Amino acid sequence: MHDETLEAELAARIASWLEHMRWRRDFAAWRERRLFQERYQEEHLESARACLGTLEGRAVLDLGAGMGGFAVAVAREGARIAAMEFNGDYCGITRLRGRRYGLDLPVARGAGEALPFGAEGFDLVCAWDVLEHVQDPWAVLDEAWRVLRPGGAFLLTVVNRRAFRDPHYHLPLVNWLPRPWAEALIRRAARGKGEAAFADRQALSEMHYYTWGTFRRLATTAGFRVEDLQEQRLRQGKAPSRRAWRRFLRRLLHIVGLERPAYRLARSLFLPSFEVALWKESRSPSTT
Repeated sequence: MHDETLEAELAARIASWLEHMRWRRDFAAWRERRLFQERYQEEHLESARACLGTLEGRAVLDLGAGMGGFAVAVAREGARIAAMEFNGDYCGITRLRGRRYGLDLPVARGAGEALPFGAEGFDLVCAWDVLEHVQDPWAVLDEAWRVLRPGGAFLLTVVNRRAFRDPHYHLPLVNWLPRPWAEALIRRAARGKGEAAFADRQALSEMHYYTWGTFRRLATTAGFRVEDLQEQRLRQGKAPSRRAWRRFLRRLLHIVGLERPAYRLARSLFLPSFEVALWKESRSPSTT
């Protein structure tokens, strides 16, 4: 396919999945990031490199690949990537995105609760902005554990049940309200997905949000060692911020020895989500 034709088709296929978000103040910039997702993956790539050292030749599963930005970025670094996505249109978009770079990406349509892969075949499984949307989070963790090699890592994001500003609807305090009240507020603000093309059209009450403690217990029971990647970056001095006041505050807290306690308080009370590395360990008999 000619480059211009490919770009036009890719833009057209992505467009219908963005219209319900026109209320965003940054819609134009957000649309650009969706069109060229693979260019905005450095933070996720850095997390993957921290787990594997190098991505060259490593077997990586992108679970819930969405529109394929991360899968394409990983493939361009030489990983042996497999993508899995429930949305059929997204699968097509991912394949087109790969063809931008001459890549023939393997993309399977399916759910994370039943992965069509053998045991211990992957060095790394990633699920960015996925767990809240699945039907059964425990089954997804169980399947990720099964397909990972011993000592492999599962990188994922987990939405905070106490998020001050909900990451899906961009409204403050809805997660501190009873779910019926929160959903009424979402409808009143016209932030729902009722007019979008999404097949699931999940309401807030149908998604899976966790406090840090609740998720950590769930993942530990599934046979993983849990690591908060943001807290790890703080320990290593690798948690930059774009805002000067945040850099100043972080430096001040570091000087007085309160940086990590302050982060943990923020994690408990209002951060939108957690970025987590789960390391596969041996399971106790009760989880097998």
